[in-house]
Amino acid sequence: MFSILLVLLVIVAVLMTGLILLQKSEGSGMSGSAAASMFGGVLTGSAAGNFLTKTTAILATVFFVLCALLSLVVAKTDISGSKQSALRDELASEQVAVQPAQSAPATKAPAEPVSVDKK
Repeated sequence: MFSILLVLLVIVAVLMTGLILLQKSEGSGMSGSAAASMFGGVLTGSAAGNFLTKTTAILATVFFVLCALLSLVVAKTDISGSKQSALRDELASEQVAVQPAQSAPATKAPAEPVSVDKK
């Protein structure tokens, strides 16, 4: 499931990047000549802007949904296949070793006041 979502996310990201580069910007971007030649002049002017804008919005929504699904899948399962990763095991063993030292009562001497010489 993780691999499928990751591949879909990469495909959507590449398609969205291409569509963003095709859109007309203040400097005319790549859409001035590339869009007219790629689509045979059919998508020029406002028709191209509307189509590219709507398609980009749809792909952006799909991108965010895939990101959310991917994060849920990663949170629910461990990618390595084991129940706990080596890092989790190491952190758990460190917490067990640190807890007895912290539970001992503090026997510090009270701090002595510091005298300040005024001139």
